[in-house]
Amino acid sequence: MRSEPATMAGMSEHGHPCVEQIADCRLRAATDLFTHTWDPVVLAALRPGPRRRRELRVAIGGVSDKVLTEALRRLCGYGLVDRHAFAQAPPRVEYTLTPLGQSLVDGPMRALGDWTLEHGDELLDAQERSAAAWSHGH
Repeated sequence: MRSEPATMAGMSEHGHPCVEQIADCRLRAATDLFTHTWDPVVLAALRPGPRRRRELRVAIGGVSDKVLTEALRRLCGYGLVDRHAFAQAPPRVEYTLTPLGQSLVDGPMRALGDWTLEHGDELLDAQERSAAAWSHGH
């Protein structure tokens, strides 16, 4: 007897059955956007408008050129950021949020930021209590 793969039972918020394998679910694809630490930071730094790499590095602070390059490539690949090269000397390249990227920044990322402002102290307190309990042989 062959076992069926795990599926997500029930209906999505929009009434569509979610019967894909859990590993292939769109929720996983969306949460993968936050797997890389710098990706949401770069998205937030692009929220005010187009920026050049140097401007991004200054706005973000603490990010290496290599890591910024990797994040920008990933975000362009996800369709969240556009790269626009201007034909001039010296060459100029700007990065900007796509409409999809803007919707992520203005929607879920803004909601997460609001939640963090409201509950950040509780979260940090819980982490400190947990660390103290584990250090005392929990």
